[in-house]
Formats: sequence, structure tokens, C-alpha cells
Amino acid sequence: MVSVLVVVVAYLVGTLPSAHVVAGRRGLDPTKEGSGNPGATNVYRVVGRRAGLIVFAADLGKGAVATAMGLAVDGRPLATACWAAVTLGHVLPITRRLRGGKGVATGGGGAMVLFPLQAVACAAVFLLVARLTRKASLGSLTMAVVLPILVAWAGAPPVEILAAVGLALLVVVRHRSNIQRMLDGGEGTWSAGG
Repeated sequence: MVSVLVVVVAYLVGTLPSAHVVAGRRGLDPTKEGSGNPGATNVYRVVGRRAGLIVFAADLGKGAVATAMGLAVDGRPLATACWAAVTLGHVLPITRRLRGGKGVATGGGGAMVLFPLQAVACAAVFLLVARLTRKASLGSLTMAVVLPILVAWAGAPPVEILAAVGLALLVVVRHRSNIQRMLDGGEGTWSAGG
């Protein structure tokens, strides 16, 4: 019963609307500006660098805190469930009619707790790809694909590998419009566009 409660709390942590709070201070709604995505990249584009970094840190923190809570209460299995729950809460928040962000920063925060070395490697991959292509979406997609590979290579238990694969697929699905724009040649850079 305690474990179920902790997972529910992790989901609710994920629903905390960091992008709405930060952009709202400037009178903007991130779901109605820019790409319409309530995430750090869109806030960066429509509000500014500082605001985008604050949203990124908040979303990263949501994932880390919720996953660490599960780890403290009942070890890695519960932490893995909380990692999935907090990311789902961010992507599919019941408080906003299931219209949330793309899960990259929140999922990344949880990965930092469970797989710190792999998370650092994924962050390096993101920075390299995003810098070379100037497309945060491509960096995010590459990172999402690389994480479960690194988790499996490190010999993690099957449940953790499955969670990493599931969250990677979630990130890819949430980026489907970005993927389509990349295929069409219309995907904007990290400082402009969708």
C-alpha cells in the first residue's frame, strides 16, 4: 500500500506545471506560444534563456526527487516505478487533460538517480548532437535511444531495461511532429521554430 502511494505521489510530482509557472510570470501560456509544448525548449524560445533553464532545472528536479523518493522508501524496484510515474505525470498530466511535455528533462532527472554514469554519457550525447545540428529535438531523440542501450550494456535488471525502453519510446512518440518536420526539412533550430 505504501509503495502504491509513493508511485501516485511520484505521478503527481510529474504533473507540476513548471513551464506554465515560469512562462506565466511573463504573462505567456507555453501551450499557446511557439511550438505549443510546455517544456524547457519552448519556454527558452518564447520567454528567454534564463526562463528556459529554470524550467529545465525544475523538470529535471521533478524526475530526480520522485525517483530518489522511491529509492529511499523501498530500493531500486520502487525507484524504477517512480521514474516511470513521474515521467508519465509530466507527459500525461491528469491536471491538464493529459497535455504535457515531452518527458526528456523529467525522465533525465530520474535517470540521474538510477543510472548516473549513463545519464552523464547521454547528456554528453545530447550536447554534441544538439550543438552540431542546432536541433534540441534531434539531441533528445538520440539521447532517448542511447539510454536503454547503455542501461542494458551496464547489466541492469530486466525491469530497469524495460522501463528505459518504455520511456525512450514515450519520448520518441512525443517527438513525432519533430520527426515529421525533420523528414520534411522544416524542423527549426533550438533557438527558433518547433
